[in-house]
Amino acid sequence: MEESADLVQRVKQEIEASNKTSQTAPGPTDSADAAQRADTALIDAINQVFALFRINYHNQFYAAFNEAEQLNQIKKLWLDSLGEFPPVQILQGAKQAIENNEYLPTLKAMRSCCAEALPALGLPAPTTAFIEACNGAQERENKRWSHETVYWAARDTGWLLLAAGNESDSQQAFMEHYLTRCQQHLRGESLPEVPKAAENLVAAKPLNRDQAQVEIARILDSLKD
Repeated sequence: MEESADLVQRVKQEIEASNKTSQTAPGPTDSADAAQRADTALIDAINQVFALFRINYHNQFYAAFNEAEQLNQIKKLWLDSLGEFPPVQILQGAKQAIENNEYLPTLKAMRSCCAEALPALGLPAPTTAFIEACNGAQERENKRWSHETVYWAARDTGWLLLAAGNESDSQQAFMEHYLTRCQQHLRGESLPEVPKAAENLVAAKPLNRDQAQVEIARILDSLKD
């Protein structure tokens, strides 16, 4: 397997080029043009991935894809399966596959590499984000979030589910929302600002009955967000 600095540099250049393309906001053209550009960027990313695999896994690559028609069919399959990921994430996933695997990755392995590529793109790893979201569900009024994608994925999931729900169910729901929010971010879509931490509304002195009822109602209402 080729492990030269030239290969790593080549992959980095591909990622940087894709990053600039994928995060450029559409101009005042119609949505069909924007969709066509997105499709073109995705097709380019898949072609670049297979070009990088051919360079790095030379003998394995030609043994696996010894016919042009077969290679085109495989590319279409990968395009359909990886289409949810932004081009920059696909290319970063390919970089991780090349750096960490001696063998040509399967489509399943490539999907895992794309998911694991988030920290290299400046986003928390999914498991780390889930732990942060669960902790934040308990103290979100004073929580400092590592990234806005974590906050919005947590809110999409539901604070009550994260705070008191079944861990398996809450993790699955959060992961789906988190990957969606990360994809929005990597495509250059603007996310709303994270609400500023609210001041502690509980007074230092004991609350009277009416104040306590107001505070309880506020807390219950916040759990619905």
